[in-house]
Amino acid sequence: MNYECFKVSIDQNIAHIVMNRPEKRNNMNATFWDELPTIIRDIDEHARARVIVISSTGPHFCGGLDVGMFATGVKDDSDDVTRRRQKGAKFLNSVSIMQDSFTALENCRLPVLAAIQGGCIGGGVDLVTACDMRYATRDAFITIYETKIGMTADVGTFPRIVKLVPEGLVREMAYTGRRVSADEAFSMGLVNKVYESQEDMLAGVMTIANEIAANAPLAVHGCKRAITYARDHTTQEGLEWIGMWNASMLQNDEIIEAMAARQDSRSAEFVDLPSVRKKISQSS
Repeated sequence: MNYECFKVSIDQNIAHIVMNRPEKRNNMNATFWDELPTIIRDIDEHARARVIVISSTGPHFCGGLDVGMFATGVKDDSDDVTRRRQKGAKFLNSVSIMQDSFTALENCRLPVLAAIQGGCIGGGVDLVTACDMRYATRDAFITIYETKIGMTADVGTFPRIVKLVPEGLVREMAYTGRRVSADEAFSMGLVNKVYESQEDMLAGVMTIANEIAANAPLAVHGCKRAITYARDHTTQEGLEWIGMWNASMLQNDEIIEAMAARQDSRSAEFVDLPSVRKKISQSS
């Protein structure tokens, strides 16, 4: 399927989603918000891959929101009582749609890895903080740029980045809107590793993705769910949750296959995640 904002390829159980508007710094136009969750859910729900990698094209990973998207919808509503009263509700609806586009990354059963080159600006930070892991080139930088243009970031940065980076550093990034270099982002734990070039980064990220794809998808899915749940709950709640998860989801056949594969010095043959059903059918 062809997309306006992305190129999508799947090879060896790795789905590679590439932002493909370098002439616009891969900014997020109206189509972006529809296409991204559609792509993610299609890959996830049909179990088309075991890992997702998101990368980009051109000098910058993402220039943030396409402000033109908002400018075209701006109207003088000073004399329109209905429009003026509805303005807040309409804005909230639009923000919710954008938030849901990135929440799709977090809700996806597959690990999502972000490969960042150049600038990761504004909405780009919302995107990468919703991913499982982040990798960057040496020349990359990250900036919560909304502050610089009189806005407060609202599409997902703050609820997620405060669980990745110490609060004081988040506040400094947000209040100043300054550029955080790749090395600094690594030192604060925001990115997993820094590479010298985009070519090196993509090769390294694909190596990690291949290692993930070789593991049991059911187990990896359990890890993602357990880590996210533990992040958002108390330790005791996390302990109880993982106990219940394994009580219902632990697969002895997968464990036996993993042990046999190790003994035979071969790749294990794990089952894929099942497709997500939209309705109950008799064949189930």
